[in-house]
Amino acid sequence: MTKILNYLWRFWLLLLAFFLTVSIGIPVYILSFNKKHYKYGYKLVRVWCFGMFYGMGFRYDLIKLSEQEKDKNIPYVFISNHTSIMDIMLVCILFPDHPICFVGKKELVKIPIFGTIYKRICVMVDRASAKSRADVYRRCAEKMEEGNSIAIFPEGGVPDDTSIILDDFKDGAFMLSSKHHSPIAVYTFVGLKEMFPFENSKGYPGRVKVYFNGIIEPTDSPKDLKAEAYDKIKKTLIRYSVERK
Repeated sequence: MTKILNYLWRFWLLLLAFFLTVSIGIPVYILSFNKKHYKYGYKLVRVWCFGMFYGMGFRYDLIKLSEQEKDKNIPYVFISNHTSIMDIMLVCILFPDHPICFVGKKELVKIPIFGTIYKRICVMVDRASAKSRADVYRRCAEKMEEGNSIAIFPEGGVPDDTSIILDDFKDGAFMLSSKHHSPIAVYTFVGLKEMFPFENSKGYPGRVKVYFNGIIEPTDSPKDLKAEAYDKIKKTLIRYSVERK
């Protein structure tokens, strides 16, 4: 019975996504043609994210582990752990004053309607192409020069082995921060791995814990940035995931 309810819940996700994408996607698509108008399109993107996140029965609590504050006038590289598609919605909800541009998989362009909008507002990367991966830095820099922040899940995906607390980080986010002197805003999401996993027969609505780990200032060493960010998120996951249980 639980599995049946979960499948129905996931079916509701598809209906919700279709309705929100059709109703909000068209104006976002139109606004995306003018770079100066993306900040207005982003407000609609956030409406879509709120609709998806809250419409699926989720809420969140923001816990600040750092007293640092984000500057509204500075673009950031946003990073967090990645365990659920709801991570994407949560990122936009958390950043009202910093229009977010995601670095995402090229394969998502194939999704009807959504894919058309996605390729207009995101930096797409073909992970099988070294040229595409290398060009990401240039395209992200262009987005940041336009006043946008960049969101990257440095694990590069969700590991098939669910016992992995935090997968190894890729270099991209930290190379971008170092090369373009952009601060890194670090967050840790706790709960979505269980609440909305990629396995369709599992999950449940509930409150997600969002931990703000602070801002890492850029340095000339991407390796050090990566190590510091990984350490912050890993320690938070170990501590608060255990407390949650």
